[in-house]
Amino acid sequence: MKKIFITRKIPEVGIQALRDQKFEVDVSPKDRPLLKKELIKFLKKKPYDAVLTLLTDQIDAEVMNACPTVKIFANFAIGFNNFDIGEAKKRGIFMTNTPGGGAWRVSEHTWALILALTCRVVEGDELMRSGKYKGWDPNLLPGTELVGKTLGIIGTGKIGADVARKGKKGFGMNIVYYDIVKNTPLEEELGAVYYSNADEVLKVSDIVSLHVPLNEKTRHLINKEKMALMKKTAYLVNTSRGPVVDETALADALRNGTIKGAGLDVFEFEPKLAKGLAGLSNVVMTPHIASATEKSRREMAETASNNIIEVLNGNPPINPVQ
Repeated sequence: MKKIFITRKIPEVGIQALRDQKFEVDVSPKDRPLLKKELIKFLKKKPYDAVLTLLTDQIDAEVMNACPTVKIFANFAIGFNNFDIGEAKKRGIFMTNTPGGGAWRVSEHTWALILALTCRVVEGDELMRSGKYKGWDPNLLPGTELVGKTLGIIGTGKIGADVARKGKKGFGMNIVYYDIVKNTPLEEELGAVYYSNADEVLKVSDIVSLHVPLNEKTRHLINKEKMALMKKTAYLVNTSRGPVVDETALADALRNGTIKGAGLDVFEFEPKLAKGLAGLSNVVMTPHIASATEKSRREMAETASNNIIEVLNGNPPINPVQ
């Protein structure tokens, strides 16, 4: 009987799909991300054939050494920056992700952050709850209109393109973008303007939304110098990966008025925040929930499990990331 280890409980539909294949499935009893030493200890208990992982699990040579029988690590995540893909290739191990899981929801959540920032929703909510609201005031919490403003997208994959689409068609914004390749369909559909480097997008945009994978080229893609290029009235939104933004530099930029505000669903030192960030009123933060709907989580569980099922039945995985 083939053996599967799941590093944290996922929606039951994914677990049951594996058990329906007559696989032996063990799920971590700890309802939190595993420490690396804990993961290694679990993996040494049995000759596992597959491991279903979360983005919080760093899968490197040391972890692979603990489970030499494993044929596939299947991520329950769109991203896969937790994988040492080169090491897996050397060992002939498959690595997969769940690329479609929650993509549309991420674009919706991106817009929730944009609207919360420009309409000052969180500040207004706090004012009401504190009992400090004294009645209508023409100078109270003025926001930012979106129509006619410029939305800059860095990374125009499925999520970035949908954020751009909502900006153009829903709010009458002008779209500019940067990507490693031109997105001609987006230009034809939305009149989006392509810039050959991210700096130009940063300079002209009123809102900058980040939608890039995390790798060595994108780590601290947005740093102190890049934020200095932005308008003082601009907002930065990140629903991609935390380390894409130098969070300490961002806290300084928000405090010093280098930019007007930021919306974050991901964090560089997750689950911790950079020093001083939590005390700022011009940042809206959510706890890495941009893709979180019941439907998307079920789909991600099914996709991760199906990747395992295919490989253990002798077929190529559905969503390889090598």
